[in-house]
Amino acid sequence: MILMDIEKQQAPSKEVDNSPHERRKCPGQRPKPARRLLHKTITRCATLLVFWYLIKTFTDRIPLDARVRTWNFSPFQSHPFPYPHRRLSLHEREQLFLSVPSTESALEASRAYATHPHLAGSSEDSLDAKAILHLFQDEFGIPKTTHLPVFNAGTPQSRNATLLLTTSDASSHPTAWIDTYYPVMNTGLEQSLQILNADGSPLWTADLVEDGDPRDEDAHKYRDAVPTWHGLSCDGDVTGQLIYANYGFKEDYDELVAQGTNFTGKIVLTRYGDNARGLKIKGAQELGAAGVLIYSDPRDDGYVTVKNGFAPYPAGPARNPTSVQRGSVQYVSSYPGDPTTPGYPAYEDAERTEGSNIPTIPSLPISWQNGQRLLEEIGDLYIQTEDGKKRLSGQASENSIRLVNHVDTKVTPIWNTMVSIPGHIKNEVVIIGGHRDAWVMGAADPTSGTVSLHEIIRGYGALLRKGWKPLRTIVIASWDAEEYGLIGSTEWAEDFASWISEHVVAYLNVDVSVAGSRLFVAASPSLAHLMKQTALDIPHPIDEDRTLWNAIGDDGPYKDFLQGFNDTIDSDFLELYNQKERKLQASKTKVYPLGSGSDFTVFLQRLGVACLHQGFDSTATDAPYHYHSIYDTQSWLERYADPGFNRHVAIAKYLGLLGLRITDSIVLPINTTQYSLELDDYLDEVESLVPSLVEKAKEVQFSALRLAIQKLQQASLKLDAEKFEAEEDFKKLLKRVRFPGRLGKQFPRRQTVLLRRAADWIKAVFGVPPPTDEELQLLSLRSADSWEEYLEYASEVDVELFGDLDDAASEQNWKGLPFPIRRLIKAAKRVAKANQKLIAFERGFISEEGIKDREWYRHLGVAPGKWLGYGATTFPGLTEAITIEKNVTLISHEAKRLESLLDNMSIALLP
Repeated sequence: MILMDIEKQQAPSKEVDNSPHERRKCPGQRPKPARRLLHKTITRCATLLVFWYLIKTFTDRIPLDARVRTWNFSPFQSHPFPYPHRRLSLHEREQLFLSVPSTESALEASRAYATHPHLAGSSEDSLDAKAILHLFQDEFGIPKTTHLPVFNAGTPQSRNATLLLTTSDASSHPTAWIDTYYPVMNTGLEQSLQILNADGSPLWTADLVEDGDPRDEDAHKYRDAVPTWHGLSCDGDVTGQLIYANYGFKEDYDELVAQGTNFTGKIVLTRYGDNARGLKIKGAQELGAAGVLIYSDPRDDGYVTVKNGFAPYPAGPARNPTSVQRGSVQYVSSYPGDPTTPGYPAYEDAERTEGSNIPTIPSLPISWQNGQRLLEEIGDLYIQTEDGKKRLSGQASENSIRLVNHVDTKVTPIWNTMVSIPGHIKNEVVIIGGHRDAWVMGAADPTSGTVSLHEIIRGYGALLRKGWKPLRTIVIASWDAEEYGLIGSTEWAEDFASWISEHVVAYLNVDVSVAGSRLFVAASPSLAHLMKQTALDIPHPIDEDRTLWNAIGDDGPYKDFLQGFNDTIDSDFLELYNQKERKLQASKTKVYPLGSGSDFTVFLQRLGVACLHQGFDSTATDAPYHYHSIYDTQSWLERYADPGFNRHVAIAKYLGLLGLRITDSIVLPINTTQYSLELDDYLDEVESLVPSLVEKAKEVQFSALRLAIQKLQQASLKLDAEKFEAEEDFKKLLKRVRFPGRLGKQFPRRQTVLLRRAADWIKAVFGVPPPTDEELQLLSLRSADSWEEYLEYASEVDVELFGDLDDAASEQNWKGLPFPIRRLIKAAKRVAKANQKLIAFERGFISEEGIKDREWYRHLGVAPGKWLGYGATTFPGLTEAITIEKNVTLISHEAKRLESLLDNMSIALLP
């Protein structure tokens, strides 16, 4: 009927038709019948389908090694994430991310991860590593394979998984894998503790197992799943009299030695608190002690104690008297990681040394219930001096104590679970990491951090599904064996030290997200402003009228009970607590310097990568945190640490937003001027220590070092001006260049790309070589879809190939590029140069010589204190030359080292 209707149409009129359509017709041309058009369309489609089928059949029969290089995709393969109609703005990205983390999801994740033990190297730990791998795959659209991508460290698969991320061979889609390392660790076999009669018979035998009250179901179920022992402790069976040494600070030992206390063959009893547990043992060991016991004292629990009327957990918020703090006794301030492979990775076949950062005398962690009984054996712990001050008595027990600690020490596999999200700028990488292993269930440590990381992963997954591609590459890591001494992160960073030094922009760490009410923030000073501004942009987790930043001054929920408690709080604890409070109030930024104790250590202290760390910490008016105990459970967390899980989500939003702002910023938000100004404070603190040298003090002066700091500040101000102008120039030029993505026309470009890929695929089948990298680069520059691509090319483009844009000799290389694009590329290269100077700033503090007596640590700006372990010491080499060595010649040497280092940094910083 259609044909008949067309044939019945009259001949065209001979009158002039002025329509554009008619003007294009040739004389005597007749309109094409619709049937012929339909027939031709069907024929063409059929031909294309047949042609595609023949080519596919033909290529399937060609051996892989006989084919010409082809692309990693089929032209008919769909992208794992749908293309959006337009690109999200920076603000929209942040808002989308912030909308994803939820209390419901966080609570569900916590109940999945925190309700079973997952000791490093255990079968449960291995299963959790694979669970995180599946989370990465599900959220980031990574195809699952028959064989899990689990690689032994040092193998080509493991090496390439990281090293290829910053090369042209990098995948354009997220990839996930597990690296397996082989450190030496131990587990408890047999532990016992007895008070002996004079004849050597047992007078009292300690119950070293926590009670596992049935009112906390998980604690009850797993009460004896993990022994109460110290990780990396020395095997031994020793007997001796008992001496009390307070916290086991170096000052405590010095005080006891000064009054004539003999430690030889004694067993030392110390309380947990403030310094690393391994250093409590090291101090006793160096004085000839036979063993060490460390107990949890409710005097360090602040105001929420049984003595103040609070019921013990799980009946109430006070400390359960049977709880025991497990933990590593590695000397973390000497070096972290596998004790037997210092400075190099713990491969399965690694050559090993005798670890020099672990004790040579046995130790045990014990509960307050057992500690209280032992204190009775000593009698008076303190005596009053003539001036009315309290000091340690140094008194030894009459009865002897027998300490038994038998451990199984062996090479043990651990698993770091990794994922990468490729960015436009491949050679700049942002790492976000947190550890996964726990001493028992670890609801707070580390599962609260894992839960926050879980929510960040969900948020980034939502962005990817909207078509987001980060400006810089992101790597997310779930580290293993942190509890034994930062082993997983340290071994990986030692494995890829050169790659990290060349490519990593910043490392963002999460450990314990929630253990109390107060926000704690620590970072390289160059990131302090970013941390504050980002916290100001996030609501307070409890009070909607305040911001997250306001939480740095929060107190615990039991503050209202303080009245009348001042007489029942321990004076030693209160002095240390108030000292920290004064330090926080005096801080200009409220951001603490980083010492050690978590996975940022190797990145900052050895490789010079800017780092940050945050979480909600416990205060004197919070429920005591049962650190490394069976009572660090989901039940305790939900009842006392974070009812409603709002703090978990706040940390997820905070850390995730920090990650986005570092990743997607044009100029990196690294503030070198803030850092250089804080160096004056570091030197002020050093100068305040000089009077302790007494008569030698007059020989010490730091005027040259002060001048070097001022020169660095001046150079930093010049870089501030340059990076501001570079970014402004780049943004202005962006307005003159039109991108398809701006107009929302994503589908025509998608079709163009599809046809181009199909053409390349077909050419490859018939042996036509693909375009060269240079040709592709120029072609891409002409058709870039976003401004991010220009920064990408500016960071990767070969200077020898393209030359200087202002150089007439290089004109031919840039022939065909429109002038606005050429200007934009030049501006992008200027931005890239400024960013490289910002990245290099923290690297400038690294000295290959390292810090005296602990050369693994190479950062001369900040390090964990030699006798602190966790706490930061600024200008560590210089500070310890005064406080520990008291050597004027060494002080002068360390000052000159800093002067030279800062002078070099000033030169490198100048635009």
